[in-house]
Amino acid sequence: MDRDVKVDPREELIDLITEELRGIREKLTEIKVQIDQTSLVVEREQTRNADLATELRTIQDNLETVPRPDIIAKYNEALEARFRLTTMRGQLEKLQTTREQLEHEQNLLANLLNRLQGTPALTVAEESASPQPALNIVRIVQAQEEERQRLARQMHDGPAQSLTNFILQAEICQRLFDRNPARAAEELNELKEAANVTFQKVREFIFDLRPMMLDDLGVIPTVRRYADSFREKNEIDVRLDIVGEERRLETHREVMLFRAIQELMGLARDYSNPSQLIVKIDMSGPRIKASVEDDGRGFDVEHAFSGDDGYQDARVQGLMTLREKFELVNGSVVIQSSEKDGTLVRLELPATDHAG
Repeated sequence: MDRDVKVDPREELIDLITEELRGIREKLTEIKVQIDQTSLVVEREQTRNADLATELRTIQDNLETVPRPDIIAKYNEALEARFRLTTMRGQLEKLQTTREQLEHEQNLLANLLNRLQGTPALTVAEESASPQPALNIVRIVQAQEEERQRLARQMHDGPAQSLTNFILQAEICQRLFDRNPARAAEELNELKEAANVTFQKVREFIFDLRPMMLDDLGVIPTVRRYADSFREKNEIDVRLDIVGEERRLETHREVMLFRAIQELMGLARDYSNPSQLIVKIDMSGPRIKASVEDDGRGFDVEHAFSGDDGYQDARVQGLMTLREKFELVNGSVVIQSSEKDGTLVRLELPATDHAG
């Protein structure tokens, strides 16, 4: 009689990490080539900008003799060159940031792999007591790195790009002051309006990154503020229901609860296309209960969580990571979904270390 061959989960995890490391090394090789190529372009653009700056100084010293069309043409050429240089520098910084993130992830996985390869195989009893804990760690680490990459992209494409535009507009104003004061005033007014818009975006970015009011006022006011902002920015109806008396929790529990609700609302927006979200928080018992429900496009939970297809889906992977985080602190995440009825995710978190 053939006996089923028992697969060692430690060996499976080693294979998974080894394959992930191979992919990261390939990405690093590609990105290093891109960095070298972009660096050459940046150096060439820097030389071009320096040459144009010299030509502009010569024109400024001979304004009375240089024809006006030549001045305008050279000035426009300089602006275009500065814009190209700024753009290429931004691309280079983005590539370098990505390389640093990949190297950091490579080091984390390499250290984890070394520890696994130096650890004796688990016994059957140990496997039953602790089913693939290292796999949970890998997913959580990957989720953290993906979040850092998302924030880096947001910062580069948002505030960083706006600041670059401010520099260009300021230079235009500086050159227009003597020649066309009225146009300079218009440019300054546009610059002021753009600065106000960017300031609001930066405030929103900081709130998403780490809302100050979470420390000052607690999780309920912070969720209220986030729900209002989410409703306004995404044009999705958000209904917030609070049960029980508002109270403060330990800082890490408030952060965990807020981040979970924030992530679930984001996943619903990005993958479900809902018209309404219902967020409920029950603070009345020893275990804090919360839920996020959407009326958008759902999915087959059993199928999604049963195999590799589900693991590759970004939404399901996010839900898996969230569930694993809550289980680490004796919490729970329960998911109900269907393609017609939307998705409901229920969260439970102990209010204290001693909560049942």
